[in-house]
Amino acid sequence: MKKSILLYVVIVLLPFICFSQTLEGIDYISPFNEGLAAIKKGDKWAFINTEGTVVINFRDDLVKSNFDEGSYPVFKNSRCLIWEEKEGIKYYGYINTLGKSIIKPQFLNAANFNNEIAMAIKLAKDTIGHNDILDKPIVNYNYFEVIIDTKGEITHYLTQKPKHITLSKRFIKQSPKFTTKLLSDNLFAIWTKEKKWEIKKVDGLQ
Repeated sequence: MKKSILLYVVIVLLPFICFSQTLEGIDYISPFNEGLAAIKKGDKWAFINTEGTVVINFRDDLVKSNFDEGSYPVFKNSRCLIWEEKEGIKYYGYINTLGKSIIKPQFLNAANFNNEIAMAIKLAKDTIGHNDILDKPIVNYNYFEVIIDTKGEITHYLTQKPKHITLSKRFIKQSPKFTTKLLSDNLFAIWTKEKKWEIKKVDGLQ
């Protein structure tokens, strides 16, 4: 009798045991990169490992990157881009492979990591005076194109002169575009005001 009950339980539970990791209703599956693949369901993305286990659950703040195979979030140097909206403006940061925000959203734009570095657009805030009538500081905002490490620390400034920006959703319809592009491990091309490219070598990069 006991053997019959045990056999019945095994037969009933076997399909659930064998297919407990089955994922259904997936709209898109990216190629694996660093052992993780992005999967899309509706408007949200998650990450699975090579066993098909969801290691980062579905969320709507992952940033897509464009590749030949399609557009999807990706991990580079164990970092994936995320975004957060504050007062109608998007800020970018990174999560690690555990889904933890390792570099909080603070950049007006940011790129994927490559060889432990990434390009980002860093906002700078300067108080230039005080409005006595409104009793509030007068603030000026600028930004720089910088290189950051995997901790989010700025290691180099790619643009020496700050660029002014009006920090309002009325004026920032899209994230500021990079005027810098990576040519090799430590070689960058910078688009100048003269509408010419300037090639800059950054020492100290691996």
